[in-house]
Amino acid sequence: MSGAARHVVFAPLTEGGRVDEVVRRISEAVALGLLADGEQLPSETELANTLHVSTVSLREALVALRQRGLVETRRGRSGGSFVRAPVDATVPRLRKLLAEFSVHELREIGDQHVAVAGTAARLAAERASRDHLERLASLVDQLAEAKTAGDRRRADGRFHIETAAAAQSTRLTRQEIDLQGEIGELLWIPFGEAVGLEETVRQHREILDAIADADGTRARALTEAHVEKGIARLLEFRLHLSAR
Repeated sequence: MSGAARHVVFAPLTEGGRVDEVVRRISEAVALGLLADGEQLPSETELANTLHVSTVSLREALVALRQRGLVETRRGRSGGSFVRAPVDATVPRLRKLLAEFSVHELREIGDQHVAVAGTAARLAAERASRDHLERLASLVDQLAEAKTAGDRRRADGRFHIETAAAAQSTRLTRQEIDLQGEIGELLWIPFGEAVGLEETVRQHREILDAIADADGTRARALTEAHVEKGIARLLEFRLHLSAR
């Protein structure tokens, strides 16, 4: 995870609902691969100070995360709280999750994602550093080499998150993380023809090329078309489930 994305994951929380917000923030980061399996979280005191929550609230959140199987606590000198990557959801579970969204909700999420991802790509073309470009290229390669749907979904989601980080916008990065946490895994549900891995990789490379060329207009148009295609496929599948 880039420093910018890590900053967003551990950014101070706003007032209200802090235990739930800590749980959501870390759960998203683990599910998206922003926090790696086996990675040690900061100490309770450090993490509480970073998130601007009380140690009592943080401990409650860690209990909830342990109950979900996303964090384990080890005792002793080398102990602490460690990330446990979740098992990828089964296709039946993902279909059930998709069915809980209305078509209207999916369209709304799609509209938001087009706006966020498109704007992030445009700004990344203006602001991305060499390190940002290298990180994005690495994620495109990871997607091309991914063997499982879960690995592909994580590489796909992280590409968009790191694009927002390359835009050097904390708010866009936070929104992209939230969107990927909400529907990212649904975009890779098998339906009809499987998600075209080669086509998705090609689209990511085209977006990256536009960002590297500092062509914000092209980067935005390519990103919007990429996101719109994924949402259209998801809506088609949701309507298919309704008709059954």
